Amino acid sequence: MAPTLAHPMGTDDLGRDLFSGVLYGTRTSLLLAILVSALSGAIGIAVGSTAAWQGRRVDDALMRFTEFVQIVPRFFLAVVFVALLGPGLDRLVLLLGLTSWPWIARVVRAEVLSLKQREFVEAARSLGAGHVRVLLREVLPNALPPVVVVVSLGAARVILIEAGLSFLGLGDPDVVSLGYLANNAQRFLRVAWWLAAFPGAAIALAVLGLNLVGDGLNDALNPRGER
Repeated sequence: MAPTLAHPMGTDDLGRDLFSGVLYGTRTSLLLAILVSALSGAIGIAVGSTAAWQGRRVDDALMRFTEFVQIVPRFFLAVVFVALLGPGLDRLVLLLGLTSWPWIARVVRAEVLSLKQREFVEAARSLGAGHVRVLLREVLPNALPPVVVVVSLGAARVILIEAGLSFLGLGDPDVVSLGYLANNAQRFLRVAWWLAAFPGAAIALAVLGLNLVGDGLNDALNPRGER
């Protein structure tokens, strides 16, 4: 049924309200993006800060490993992974989280390399602060604002990857997501435009919203910005 006052986004082929499905699917997609961002952010911050703080051989080894992970095609790897082990949000979170951290590590490394030579770091060392305390209390808080932006952009990419996998029929069939709704609409593109239009618009708005949240957090958390 086409959109009406009772069903603002219409209903699907089984008579289910599409508006409820979009709300539920958005919750699933955002939860997936948050979990992947948390996992990849933790790994990226740890690798990037360690490489920049230790320098020399540790830096070279970690950066070569980061480059190796960075060139792995995530979408193709996700397709192979799901095809071999079966669909599941927990597996997708693990796979994307373990392959999405190189960009974060590079940003953290660049920021830490820039901050470790600043005057406030030297002041903290002169007051007797140890290496770990200086890194955790002085350097990382000032390096996080650009990292937040990278994490938010990565979260938007996670939503697009999940939607792409589900559109190809490789998503979890037991979980309603925006990609699941888009996949379900393929058979009815000629007769029911709303089945594809509203989930697609929700995906676009979710990606745009995450990017705007990242920009807002960067402005709010940047200690060097204007208050």
